[in-house]
Amino acid sequence: MNLKLIEKEELHILADWLNDHKFMSEYETQETIADLEKSFGKKGSQWFFVEKKNGTKIGWAAKYLVGKQITIGYGIAPNERGKGYATEAATIIVDYLFLTNKIFRIQVDTSTKNKASQRVIEKVGFQKEGIIRKHFFSSGKWRDSFLYSMLREEWKEPRILTRKSK
Repeated sequence: MNLKLIEKEELHILADWLNDHKFMSEYETQETIADLEKSFGKKGSQWFFVEKKNGTKIGWAAKYLVGKQITIGYGIAPNERGKGYATEAATIIVDYLFLTNKIFRIQVDTSTKNKASQRVIEKVGFQKEGIIRKHFFSSGKWRDSFLYSMLREEWKEPRILTRKSK
């Protein structure tokens, strides 16, 4: 699989996915095109399409600043889940960030109910730090998240080079 930087004129695809209950289930973010355009190109933020080798777009991955912390996120189309794409995308982003930035930490948060995402980030090497209570509002209610992080000394070296790409 590949990660391809999302161009401004492609933001409508990302907005459709982020607001599609089938794609995001209870974790939808309710981002409008205007919201995405406002944040597009801001320092510290990058959105990527997750693509199969044939160019088919099957999801997204992102890195963005939350305060002074670099946070990553991802989403994979329902019919492509369970095939390792999220793990590979997260691994690529982590390697990219540590190889190209003088950062000491990357973090990710996920709903306490999202077991699949928790498995992905634990496979990549993130450590659970705790619970962020009432962290995001989705489907009419406030939801808690787990906060995970990876420190530079835990990363050590690029892992994607040792993985077989799909």
